[in-house]
Amino acid sequence: MPADPASPAALNRRAAGVLAQLQEAYPDARTELEYRNPFELLIATVLSAQATDKSVNAATPALFAAYPDAQAMSAARVDHVETLIRTIGLYRNKAKNLVALSGLLVERHGGEVPNSFEAVVALPGAGRKTANVVLSNAYGYAAIAVDTHVGRLARRLGFSAQINPDKVELDLQRLFPQENWVFLHHALILHGRRICLARAPQCSACTLLSLCPRLGVERSS
Repeated sequence: MPADPASPAALNRRAAGVLAQLQEAYPDARTELEYRNPFELLIATVLSAQATDKSVNAATPALFAAYPDAQAMSAARVDHVETLIRTIGLYRNKAKNLVALSGLLVERHGGEVPNSFEAVVALPGAGRKTANVVLSNAYGYAAIAVDTHVGRLARRLGFSAQINPDKVELDLQRLFPQENWVFLHHALILHGRRICLARAPQCSACTLLSLCPRLGVERSS
């Protein structure tokens, strides 16, 4: 009798195969957000919610030139911040959050981005995904940041049936070695942007095709 493809052993073998293929395809996978320090990374990550990294990278040079640190941004007028990030989705609410979180950084952390998950999550506009991105990239924490790409690929690959990003994160953590978590979420994001697209994934060009059950895929190229 053939092995059950949904068994824990088969799932673990498939996860290992996917990881190996991603390492070959994206050996230098990292965030595409442009930043020079933890403060800039935090701001860019907050801005990236429901927006593309490209749009964020286009707006942040002028934003950081005007407000290079938490002290400066905490004193900013919200309407001026709005003008600098107007091309980014949800810019009005994000401008309020940027000024407010900068104020809390000054008030609670001496203007520095804390290397504490709980402290980052407590900042306005910074949820679990933001904390995972900032802590993994700025401070080397082992974390899996689940955005729309990571969630979509986790479900298509059969690694999680969950919609809630926190639950997807837990499912992926169970399947992959901790030392690969940061690479994994960067590689899945890149693969989701370039190959495993939301509406019409390019399955014929996908190096993961033989390992992917293509769950939920209705149309592909």
